[in-house]
Amino acid sequence: MGVRHALLDLTPLRRSAPFRRLWLGQTLSRLGGQMTLVAVMFQVWQTTHSTVWTGAVGLAQAVPLLALGLFAGSLVDRVDRRTVYLITTIGQAVCVALLALQGFFGHLPTAGVLSLVAVQSCFAAGGGPAARTFLPRLLPEQQLAAGLALNRISFQGALLTGPALGGLIVGGLGVGGCYLIDALTFAAALYGACGLPRMAPGDEPARPGLRGVADGLAFLVRTPVIRGALLTDLATTVLSMPISLFPQVNAERFGNDPRTLGLFLTAVAVGGVLASLFAGSFTRLARPGLVMLGGAATWGAALALFGLAADPWTGLAFLAVAGAADTVSVVSRSTLVQLHTPDALLGRVSAAEQIVGQAGPDLGNLRGGLVADATSGTAALVSGGLLCIGAVALVGATTPGLRWFSALSPRGAESG
Repeated sequence: MGVRHALLDLTPLRRSAPFRRLWLGQTLSRLGGQMTLVAVMFQVWQTTHSTVWTGAVGLAQAVPLLALGLFAGSLVDRVDRRTVYLITTIGQAVCVALLALQGFFGHLPTAGVLSLVAVQSCFAAGGGPAARTFLPRLLPEQQLAAGLALNRISFQGALLTGPALGGLIVGGLGVGGCYLIDALTFAAALYGACGLPRMAPGDEPARPGLRGVADGLAFLVRTPVIRGALLTDLATTVLSMPISLFPQVNAERFGNDPRTLGLFLTAVAVGGVLASLFAGSFTRLARPGLVMLGGAATWGAALALFGLAADPWTGLAFLAVAGAADTVSVVSRSTLVQLHTPDALLGRVSAAEQIVGQAGPDLGNLRGGLVADATSGTAALVSGGLLCIGAVALVGATTPGLRWFSALSPRGAESG
């Protein structure tokens, strides 16, 4: 019974047919999205042989999310959320289909490819917040954390297998074939969306335009638990994101072996998948705030220890611990956000969570690169990990609601 209690809880998949269809559709679509990212990077590199242009791929994805996210969240809180999700899913499918056409019948200029990526990201800016509002309508409160853990393992599974599968398909069928397979995965996503019930925004739809956005931001500011949860996420990403440091650390400490470098990211993903498989060990705990703080602090400690590790296998073990701790923190944070946000504001709060999740890692990788350029990769990792621990401790100390909130209390209860 102890092992079964610790394993990933599959109850939401068994008991909610709409959630099961949605989860399967999103899982396939996420896998296709990771494959397409590889194809876009490969096509842009083959066309330009420029790291500036390949770097611009991430920019094309991030800028629309940052620019439109809060407005999209306000729209999600004003109209039927299922309709928003259907329209944005169709829009993303059309963009990928156009990428497939240009891949088969003549490549677009690089600026054209990036434009399609940016337009697809505009649709994702609306689809993401809409999808995050579904779980409270599809699952009972006691299954929310389990549903979020299932979403997390879906994301990590795509992250772990999608790029490798995309590389194989690009090598065999070309970029057009890879884009086409991604476009077909959207059929599964649409199947999941069509099985959803109507998702009206509630009795108090958001006010239009900037007023609706301002209402959402005001709620974030005056709700300590959600504010603390998002600040914790920023602490783990902005202060200690390690990805940009991997090449330098690999060169400084592990002989610049490309095989070791490739294992760094794999180790983080493997740790995350393992934590998801045993998600029952933390999603069933009554205090998600404490779990989140502990996971975030463990992430920082593991990265600091990775920076000090002299042996590659020890370093990989610390990265796996970091990946597991990140999953614990992310799932617990999302649980807090879902439980503390009224349905009428869930689109806007979800949009803010999406923006933090998108911008935080980018800023963190920039911070790490600047510190490493001035000192060393080891110094950047260790200082980032220690700063993360300090920031998490400060958030926990100043937000007692994070420490004492119980998932067994009424939904959305105020906690100081």
